[in-house]
Amino acid sequence: MKGTGMVRKVDELGRVVIPIELRRNLGIAERDPVEIFIEGDQIILKKFKLSHEVESAVNYLEMQLKDATSDEDKEAITNALSLVRHG
Repeated sequence: MKGTGMVRKVDELGRVVIPIELRRNLGIAERDPVEIFIEGDQIILKKFKLSHEVESAVNYLEMQLKDATSDEDKEAITNALSLVRHG
């Protein structure tokens, strides 16, 4: 494991700030999902990436949303997108 020399404290809500230099290097933007893993006594953070199949489904639904004309269709597609993205 590569050390960074950066140390951050956990705040009263259990949050830790990831320094901007690391976020830039790893391509993590505001609101990007991050996966959390445990390996022994280590906490590992990894930028979350959708599987190819899920990404294809999201792209398809986004195209359908652009073409949707009724509010009911738009709402149904938006709900489906939310389910696909967040499980």
